[in-house]
Parts: sequence; structure tokens; C-alpha cells
Amino acid sequence: MKYSELFHTIQGEGMLIGVPSVFFRTSYCNLRCTWCDTPYTSWTPENKDITIAESVDAITQFGCKHVVITGGEPFIQTKELIALCHELEQRGHHITIETNATVYANVAAHLISMSPKLRNSNPSEDNRFFIRHERERIRPEVIRKFIDTYTCQVKFVVDTPEDLAEIKTLQEDIEISPEIIMLMPQGKTSHVLHEKQEWLVELCKENGYRFSPRVHVDIWGEKRGV
Repeated sequence: MKYSELFHTIQGEGMLIGVPSVFFRTSYCNLRCTWCDTPYTSWTPENKDITIAESVDAITQFGCKHVVITGGEPFIQTKELIALCHELEQRGHHITIETNATVYANVAAHLISMSPKLRNSNPSEDNRFFIRHERERIRPEVIRKFIDTYTCQVKFVVDTPEDLAEIKTLQEDIEISPEIIMLMPQGKTSHVLHEKQEWLVELCKENGYRFSPRVHVDIWGEKRGV
């Protein structure tokens, strides 16, 4: 399996915010978000190999119940992801998978944390990845399948208040319950996140969405492995 890092920290986003968790970050992604905060898994993916057995050994050494498999995009390594989740479930772990919700597979998971990419994620139109990213970033049938099959949260990365119109259209078209929608500010520094939080909280209040801070950014900034 291709991966970039594995570390013990707390969950910084979503429903399980603050929960001690082991993060296993896969490498490679099928999208190219312009603001990607892990470019070492997408734009310039690291190419480290690890077996499923080695992954399980490395994860279980921390004695931590919660495991978050993230990326990159974990579901593009489908066979390996299925095997890893099976082994972790057999050992009693709670498994969260963070995904851009463009690829579906049946896996052993307790929470699917989807982050469908809005137009604000598009690379510039002169970038060679623009057409592919715009074509693939939203897969309604995949989002719906996850919602119908798993406990889910749907996190939208919001850059400006104007992003709300796209979110509401997706909510209506895909029939996403507002109770599982989370709005999260786009930003790589605590200062940028704080500038957006006040108006973003108001959008959540007005539309029945949840607000998700990014606690790991507040604590560690852009530092890796935390």
C-alpha cells in the first residue's frame, strides 16, 4: 500500500473532534485541489510502500481504539483499503475513513467522513489538472451510496459565503440531511481560519448545519505528523 505518514494525535475535525486517534495517511489522490493541505499526497505524492501486516502492527502499537484512514484518497487503493479495514475491525478498532467521495467500495468502517469538493477547490483553468478535477470532483451517486450504507458526515470546505449556493444545490439534489452537513473554513493557518469562523457560524445557524473548526491547525499550524 502506498502511504505518506502514520501518527498518534487527536481528531481535529468533525463529529469526533478531540478524540485520540491514530491517523494512517495514504498517498495518491485522483483530484488536485488548489488549496490542498497535504500536497505530498496529491500534487507531489510520496511513494512509500507498507504491507497490510506492517500497517496493522504500526497502528496497534499505540493502543488506541480510534483509527482514521485518510489521504490522499484512500478508496483509490481499493483492494488494500478493504484488507486493512478488515484487519483493524477484527482487532476491535473504530474506523473512520476520510474521503473525497468520488470512489465507492464496501469496507468495514464505522464512520465515512466525506468531503465533496466545491468549485473553490478547482485549479486554475490553465493547469493541466483543471478539466479532470472539475469533471470528477462531485459524484452524486457515490455520495448517496455512502449515505445509504454507512454512518456519515459530509464536510464542505468553505472559502467565501458565496459557496453556500453550491452547497444548498448539492444538498437538495442528493438529498443530504442538514444534520450531517458540516461547514469548515478553508485555510492553512489559525489566523485565516479565525477570520472566516464568525460568518461561517452564522451560515450554519441559518441552515441547520454543523460548524467544524480545525483544531489541529489551531494547535500545530502546518506541521506534519500531528
